[in-house]
Amino acid sequence: MEAGVVEIPGYLAATWAIDPAHSYVGFVVRHLMIAKVRGHFTGVEGTITTAAEPLGSSVTAAIDLASVSTGNAQRDAHLRSADFLEVEKFPTMSYRSTAIRLDGHGHVMDGELTLKDVTRPVSLKLEVNGFGPDPFAAEPFRGGRAGFTATGEINRMDFGVSYNGPIPGGGMALGEKVDIVLEIEAARTGA
Repeated sequence: MEAGVVEIPGYLAATWAIDPAHSYVGFVVRHLMIAKVRGHFTGVEGTITTAAEPLGSSVTAAIDLASVSTGNAQRDAHLRSADFLEVEKFPTMSYRSTAIRLDGHGHVMDGELTLKDVTRPVSLKLEVNGFGPDPFAAEPFRGGRAGFTATGEINRMDFGVSYNGPIPGGGMALGEKVDIVLEIEAARTGA
């Protein structure tokens, strides 16, 4: 094996549809300077193309911002409002990869995230979890599930998500950094 090449056991070049029922699109943000609040989006769709040469692979995804869930209905409604995501005006967040590259012993996916009509470059650390059979799929797609993990961070201010409030004693109610955690399972749709 060449130096710097990452082996991906069972790798399969194909086109895949993100399975929202078996995927997690999550985020973590600092709250009141002392804790972290976690949330996720249940509405996700997209296409992953694993190329014959893995570094030629690509991803496109769209997230339904109204599907945000933090486990608190009042907070979720506030996140959907004009203070944060403005889902009535901007219902979708999207991501489009621009390159996949080696980074040490792993991969990084470079891409463009669009939120509230603002597009910024966002790189995600990418982990290929594996490829396996789909026992529920019709032939010829029995070899048809793939799993990926991606993590990264954005500054919400870069996307115009700037609502905040001071807290007594100093500091702000919300951190600007948002950690992104993606656990994606996808089903094969074609060769």
